[in-house]
Formats: sequence, structure tokens, C-alpha cells
Amino acid sequence: MVHTLKRYMRLYRVMVKQFFKVIMQSKVDFFMGLVGFFFTQATGIIFLYLVFEQIPDLQGWTLDQLIFIYGFAQIPRGIDHLFTDNIWMIAWRLVITGDFDRYMLRPMNVFFQVIAEKLQPDALGELLIGSILVAVSVGKGVVVISPAHIGLFLVSILAGALIYTSIKTFFAAFAFWIKKSGVFLQVAYELADFAKYPTEIYHKGIQFIITWVIPFAFVAYFPASYFLGKGNAGAIGVECMIAVIFWCVAYGVFNYGLKCYESAGN
Repeated sequence: MVHTLKRYMRLYRVMVKQFFKVIMQSKVDFFMGLVGFFFTQATGIIFLYLVFEQIPDLQGWTLDQLIFIYGFAQIPRGIDHLFTDNIWMIAWRLVITGDFDRYMLRPMNVFFQVIAEKLQPDALGELLIGSILVAVSVGKGVVVISPAHIGLFLVSILAGALIYTSIKTFFAAFAFWIKKSGVFLQVAYELADFAKYPTEIYHKGIQFIITWVIPFAFVAYFPASYFLGKGNAGAIGVECMIAVIFWCVAYGVFNYGLKCYESAGN
């Protein structure tokens, strides 16, 4: 087990190194994409400020509190975006073109190959914006800081990233049967935008969907509420349970899809 883990860690370093060699062939495109994504994330903050110029209080939530929730939401999404963005290619292109065949021919775990093949530097914009907003919230005293809070914060961030990856893996795996599942994945993934704000501002139907069907609310709103003093630590425990359950289901569906995979055909 230890030997296998070391082998995959070594392989991951080699594959990531090769990926950066490729993208550094066009440095201008790389940095322009990074800056562009950073400004895209910044527009979300501008939107919040514009809303609160007209509505100083939103269902009992202040601007500073919403900025923390927004920033908190960006960090697990950024981690998922950085390390597992290539899963999108399964849903959109790899299966229908037959390019997925190459993963099946190598003596390595297929899922590992998919995520190790590519990092997404654009995600640094999400991580930077999220970290800045959380740091500003801490500086303003919006959230309470203690060793326990820091530990739970890290646990929640990792669990949230796993929920993102699980949902992405689950819907991408449909491509093994229907060849192209990008539309379904896109619709499901865009629901994550609802988690950047308190769920009580939405219709009850939307609240149910983002809490219990595609549980993005447990990625941001519920754990963030705990750090703001409006929730309890149990929300993070539930988040971890959901992360484990969803990952087991998603990875199980992915592996079952591999058994059904029959290339693109003609």
C-alpha cells in the first residue's frame, strides 16, 4: 500500500511537471487567462456591493457576513478546480472522440490519470479572491478565531472540495453510456452559485435542491454560518458525511461506467 502510494505520488509529480512545460510554451496566454479569471471573480464582489447600496440588510445578513460566505465558497471550489478540472473533458470530449482509450491502455488507475494529466491555473484566481475575503473578514472581527475553528475550517474546506469533485465525477461518468454528458454536468455545477448566499433568500424548492439533492449548501453556506456564529459545528460533521457518501457513490458509478465503456465506435 505504501509502495503504491509513493509510486502514484512520484507519477503525479512527473505528469504535473510535463503539463507545466506545455503551458509555459505560451506564457502570455497563461498569464492573460489567469488575470482574466481573477477579474471575473472580482465582479461577484462588486455585485454584492451594488446590491447592498440598495438593500442594507438581506434577511438579517450584513454585507460583511455575505462577503465571508462568498469568500469561503470560493476556496473549496478553487481547490477542486485546480486539481480535478480535467474531469470536465470526460463529459464533453474524451469519450465521444475515443480519446479516453489511452487511459484504458496504461497500467495505472484511470481516475488518477485523468486528474493528474492537467492542473487548471485559472483556479488560482478563485483561491486568491477567497483567501483575501476570508482574511478581510477575520481582520474585521466578523468571524471568531480559535484553534478549534482553524481545524474545523481546514476540514470543511477539504470536505467541500470533495463534494465538488464527487458531483463532477458523478455527472461526467454518464458519458460512458450517453457519450457526452457535459450539459448535465454544467447545469448541476452551476447550482453552486446559489451556495454563495444564504439559502433562506431562495424559494423552498431551490433550498431543498441545493441542500439535499445536489448539496452545494453544505460546501459554503452551512459551514460558513457556523464560523459567523449563526450555526453549529454539527453542520461540518454533516458536510463530512455527505462528502464521503457522495464520493463513494460517484466513484462507484465511475468505475461501473469503465466496465461499460466501449470506445466511440463508428
